Amino acid sequence: MSDPEKPDAEKPIAEEPASRAPISERPDPDLRTRLVDVGVDLVSQEGAGALTLREIARRAGVSHGAPRRYFPTHLELLSAIAHRGFAQLGARVTTTLGDGTAGPRDQLSELARVYLEFALDNPGMYELMFRHDLLESGHLRLRDTSLPLFGVLVDLVGRLRPGGGDARSVAGALWANLHGIAQLWRWGSLQLATGTDDFAPLLRTALDAHLGPEAGR
Repeated sequence: MSDPEKPDAEKPIAEEPASRAPISERPDPDLRTRLVDVGVDLVSQEGAGALTLREIARRAGVSHGAPRRYFPTHLELLSAIAHRGFAQLGARVTTTLGDGTAGPRDQLSELARVYLEFALDNPGMYELMFRHDLLESGHLRLRDTSLPLFGVLVDLVGRLRPGGGDARSVAGALWANLHGIAQLWRWGSLQLATGTDDFAPLLRTALDAHLGPEAGR
């Protein structure tokens, strides 16, 4: 019987005794990376709900106890997979912002577009990345990985609204708006409500609502 006081995600992963472990499952310096790679592929193909320890281990070609060598709990393995998602999103943001020669409004518009496209192209990973239990757990310092991305948003908002109030609060409201658009768009609700298959008008409206109309428009 499971321990009712200890969430499954925080229970140590059962591991076969070393003497019974096949030669192919003995310490492998590449196993950690392989497990995360398998998890990234699995969440992309089947969603966050498919990320069970048993399925990840099976696809990696090891026993269900083998991941314990690198991830003592399920939550730590999920955190490592989510960390890969934040790295992917961060790389897209860095590429989008380029050398910083574009104005802050153009940069922010592109940043918002990239965020929505990432959320819609990677729904399983996106869901995993913002799971409250992963961010709160502290594993792999996920919160420290996500906050710099939010810091970019705060910086751009501050440059667009100098002296116009708390940039962090405005950025938070804008992020919540983008998150809502991503979720409702993925469900198909916004397309049905607005009668459009293009989220660009919604994105412009959200930016105007939080930052004011763009100059010259």
